[in-house]
This record gives sequence, C-alpha cells and structure tokens, in this order.
Amino acid sequence: MRMETSLQIENRNLREQLQTLLAEARLNEQKMRRFDQFERRLIGTRSLEELIQILLRSFKAVFDHDAVTLALIDQEYEITRILEESNKGEAQTAGLVLLESADVLLKLYGENFRPFLGAFDALRHGAILKPAAGCVSVALLPIMSQGELAGSINLGSCTAERFASGHGTDFLERLATIFAICLENALNHDRLKRVGLTDTLTGVNNRRYFESRCLEEVTHAQRHALPLTCMFLDVDKFKRINDTFGHQSGDKVLRNVAGLIKLQLRANDVIARYGGEEFIVLLPQTDLAQACDIAERVRSAMSAHPFQTISGESIQVTISIGISILAAEAAGKDIDVLAEKFIGLADEALHQAKREGRNRVVCRVD
Repeated sequence: MRMETSLQIENRNLREQLQTLLAEARLNEQKMRRFDQFERRLIGTRSLEELIQILLRSFKAVFDHDAVTLALIDQEYEITRILEESNKGEAQTAGLVLLESADVLLKLYGENFRPFLGAFDALRHGAILKPAAGCVSVALLPIMSQGELAGSINLGSCTAERFASGHGTDFLERLATIFAICLENALNHDRLKRVGLTDTLTGVNNRRYFESRCLEEVTHAQRHALPLTCMFLDVDKFKRINDTFGHQSGDKVLRNVAGLIKLQLRANDVIARYGGEEFIVLLPQTDLAQACDIAERVRSAMSAHPFQTISGESIQVTISIGISILAAEAAGKDIDVLAEKFIGLADEALHQAKREGRNRVVCRVD
C-alpha cells in the first residue's frame, strides 16, 4: 500500500474542511430562507391572535424547538380584552403568558435587555417557559417596543448544546425585532378598529359592531343548535333627565348605566349602545330563564344605584328591558332575516314593558 505524502494529507484535510464549510453554508442558507419565509408570515398578519399563533405554533414546528412560549406585559389588560373578543370570552392560549407587570422579565434581563442563552433554571425561567418538562437549555429574547420592554420570546431545548452560552444570536435578535414591530402594528390595527366600532360616550360597542357580531352569533347558534337570547334595554324617562338637569348630566347617567349593565354580564356577552338611551345585549348559550335572571339583576342594580347629576344632586334612574330568544325551528333560514326578527322581538318586548309601567322585564317568544 502506497503511503500518503504530507502534501496529499494536507490536501485531503483541506477538502474535508471545504466540504464542512460548504455544508454549513448550505445549512445557513436554508436556515436564512426559512427565517425569511417565517418573517414574511409575521409581517403579513394584522390580527393579534393570528400573530401569536404563528409564533407559538409555526415557529416551533419550522425550527424544531422543544418548547416555545411568549410572555407579554399586559398592565392595562388591553391584550386580554382583544383576545377575549376574538376568542368569544377566552384569552388563554397555550404557550402565552400575560404578565400584569414587567417585574418577572426585569429580573431575568436586568438593565441590558440582551438575549440570554444558557442552562434552563426552573426557579428563574419556569414562570415564562411553559411547558418546561425536559428542557435543559433556553434562549430568552427580549421584545422591545419604543424603547420599553414589552415581553419575551422563550425557546427551550432538550439538548444542552442547542442554546449554549456564547452561541451567536443574530437570527434570534432579528426575530425578536420583527415580532416587536408586528406586535405594535397588530395592536394599533385593533385600536383603530375599536375606535370605529366603539361608542365614544359610554365606551361600549356601537350599533355597527353589534349588527356585525349579531350575524356571527346567530350563525354560530344555528350551526351548533345552541340557545341565544337578546336583551333590549331603555332608560326610563331619559328625556326628563336631560331637560331637567342638562345634557352633561344625561351623558353621565348613560356612562353609569353602561357600566352597571356590564357588571352584570359575562365575558362572552356582547353589549352595545344601540342609539340614544337604548342599549342591546346578546347572551350566547343562554336560555330564556337564564336571560330573565340576568335582566332582573340589571334592572334591580339600576333602580338601587345612587345616580348623581353633574352638580351632585341625587336622582333615581330605572330601566325597562325586553327579551327574545332565537327560534330553534328557524334553522336553515336566511341569517339576515332571522337576526332582524330576533332583534325585533326583543324591541317589541321592550315596548310592552314601557306600556305596562316601565322598570320591568318582559320576555317575548315568537
């Protein structure tokens, strides 16, 4: 057997090194392509719910992480409200951690707000990296928005080498930056949408929002054979309040009325100001008996509440309520016609309550 010369050995080593470099270059190119495609998906969505799902589900699958969680600081409960509205009252999402303050993240990142790569510590990381079972190394990526800490993207691996201290973080930092921009865009988009669908005086939904949501709820109730009830509410003798105490006092009463109604409702119930002193409420998965109980609680709370005018005078305010239930035998009918009749019956019940003396609840069944 002919022995290799030193030159041949050197050439072979160089070829092996070159093959290794080429393989690494191809892997980096593939990784960069996947990152690019993933970033395009993030940038392409304006929905907060979809943005969160893409990060938690797709990122884990595309890049083969053992655990991916997202912690967001939600001091004003803005994110909670948005997710509750899009998920019919449910803000909880697997892998999402909503924090009432920044304290937990500030303890992790300190003052430099740099990514952390290293060993998983259940005491330090367990609050934001769930599920953490089997994770031995982590990458924690701060989400910065307008110079403030807004949250953290948290990656976990069952291998110690995956997120070892000292590894490069360029790709991960870029991901956190892109996500921060997308998060702010999604929140701004929802804020603009809410401005157009919110009654500015009372802060509840407006009629435009209600009409759209009503079609969705009627469709859902019909498809799944679930009960759906509607409450039409009207402040009794509201014109007298305006004429006697002025429009500012009238506006104050309407704000308080809206707040009192909301206090008696559940998270997935839908309240809107329908116009003037009229409010309307949808009660999903609620039968007529349950709706009457809720309406009576609203009526009692209103008549017992100590309302005050702008000048501090005490006045009593009562409310009349009409209730209807979506007809169970109406399956298959035109949704627009069905919704219109559904609301119309509640309106008729309200007028009956007015005729019978006000400050009462009347149920109407077709």
